[in-house]
Amino acid sequence: MSRPIAAAHAGDLGPERIRERVKELLARDAEAAFLRRASRHQYEAAREAAPDAVRHERSGLVVLAPPRPRPCSQVPLPVAVVSAGTADLPVAEEALVAATTFGLAATLTADVGVAGLHRLLAVREELDRARLLIVVAGMDGALPSVVAKVSSRPVVAVPTSVGYGSSDGGLAALAALLASGAPGLAVTGIDDGLGAAVLARRLLT
Repeated sequence: MSRPIAAAHAGDLGPERIRERVKELLARDAEAAFLRRASRHQYEAAREAAPDAVRHERSGLVVLAPPRPRPCSQVPLPVAVVSAGTADLPVAEEALVAATTFGLAATLTADVGVAGLHRLLAVREELDRARLLIVVAGMDGALPSVVAKVSSRPVVAVPTSVGYGSSDGGLAALAALLASGAPGLAVTGIDDGLGAAVLARRLLT
């Protein structure tokens, strides 16, 4: 049985509280520990408590400790992270980084939203080689439903807060995905790339 994941949002925490929070996360018997949406200044504070921490610029995700090595007999399973548009990349990167931290062989395919459906169809065979797809989309949240209908793989949809008009901070995408009739589709919370990667980890290993 895998251990739980330790994670916290950096929010607007100051340096002292960041250091305390990181120590709390590292004190847990967790499989992996993350600090989410951290600024550069928060990352520097985090490194005082976790010198090996690594921050990923686009997503702000900080991996607080190196991933534990996998047994040689375990072959990393392929996961494809797919983003609808470039504005979704911060959340897609969070999913990608977390998945690789868990030992999954994750790849990223970006900018294949339904506004250019030919771009999605052009990479269909590549996506079918994955065991599971994490599909990240804001606006009307259409891409994950389309992917679930053209692929035989399970799809974890991540609605994002990207959009304008009546997107309402990602609620429009979330509602559309929850109402989707596409088979084999699971939905996370808004902007929850890490949650999608955790689900992939637990489904595949």
